[in-house]
Amino acid sequence: MTRQHNPTDQAEIRLMGLILSQSITIGVAVAIFDAQMWLVTESVLVNGLTYAMGGFAVQGLGYYAFKMFFQQGMDERMRMSDMERGRQRRYQSMQTQFDQRREDLELRMQEMRMEQELNWIEANPGKVPPRWDTYSQTTDAMDFNPGIPDHRAENTTPLSLGVDFEEEEEEEKSASKSKKKEK
Repeated sequence: MTRQHNPTDQAEIRLMGLILSQSITIGVAVAIFDAQMWLVTESVLVNGLTYAMGGFAVQGLGYYAFKMFFQQGMDERMRMSDMERGRQRRYQSMQTQFDQRREDLELRMQEMRMEQELNWIEANPGKVPPRWDTYSQTTDAMDFNPGIPDHRAENTTPLSLGVDFEEEEEEEKSASKSKKKEK
């Protein structure tokens, strides 16, 4: 599923970023004013303008840092994902074209074989085409079933296949006898 870039969504994200940065800026300005760290005077107008300039400076630095560190990386990732999607679309298109050409060639080959067969039938009326005769021979070979064997097995003892259980039982008995003697 491809992701569409909706301008409304982008505007909402930018607006939320602006609100967040202004809230942080106001918080920093109030903290500085409350701590009396910067140019405290008796004039309300001077204090207001001073902190407005300070807020603007902090907001400008925040915006610059955002653009510098985050925006460029996000734009780069979006550009790379767009390039990857475009490459995948081109590859799928090439694959589809290849499949269509292959099917066309297969149909042409089938048509040529059928045309040759028709020409052979016209040249040899009353005879079975060689391809049809080969098909009947292979189907006869596939239906071959010799049946179930009728002979009886003459050996009644099972095959050991390399494991002899009688020897193991004798070894266990001799081992238990030797343990009893040691006690």
